[in-house]
Amino acid sequence: MHPSNVAPMRWTGRRGKVNRLGIGVAIGYLLGTFSTADLVAKRAAGGIDLRASGSGNPGAANTAKLLGTKAGLTVMAGDIAKGALACGVGGALAGGAGAHLAGTASVAGHCYPVWNGFKGGKGVAASVGQCFATFPAYFPVDVGVAAATAAVPAFKQRAFAATLASSCCWVFGGVLWWAKGWKNLWGPKPSVMLPVSALLSSAIIAERFLAAGDPNARKLADAAASATGVAA
Repeated sequence: MHPSNVAPMRWTGRRGKVNRLGIGVAIGYLLGTFSTADLVAKRAAGGIDLRASGSGNPGAANTAKLLGTKAGLTVMAGDIAKGALACGVGGALAGGAGAHLAGTASVAGHCYPVWNGFKGGKGVAASVGQCFATFPAYFPVDVGVAAATAAVPAFKQRAFAATLASSCCWVFGGVLWWAKGWKNLWGPKPSVMLPVSALLSSAIIAERFLAAGDPNARKLADAAASATGVAA
């Protein structure tokens, strides 16, 4: 087809908003695929393959276990930053909906990076960045829930249970802020996309825990399935 016959991409109107939203989601996903853990591991003395060592998870916890606390914190900071950056890009292109969906896309990119056969980390840190950028009014509560669960021995040894508790609070908080129309500091005005994006990101993270073979994740999934009469 001759270039002159190709309609230019629209940037205004309904179609333009859809185009900008799609670009924001694509950029969010690509940012999510950037593996901070792999970069840190390669720069470490002698180098190390995180996917073949320790828990096999290219994330902050496995990095800290194998390379030390400083390396683990560096990975965590990088993953949080890319989640927040994705939201910023999405918001600049398509407003609140763009920020929320680009944030979720970054979590998906972290968990299912195309460059590594769709095998990535668990996306928790990226979702923290998403929460910070799109739900700052709730962020202190999110940190408090995470700290509380980490302090409880029963949760401390069960990462999935702690993450699930935090995710449920995040989604519930989104519903509450949207229903009440409360202020959201520098984040987008609360809309239905706030709890929806939180739910989508939480579902992606939960699936990654299950795919990683976390025994506690499987037990909780089986318990939920038994309660609803659905096979897990």
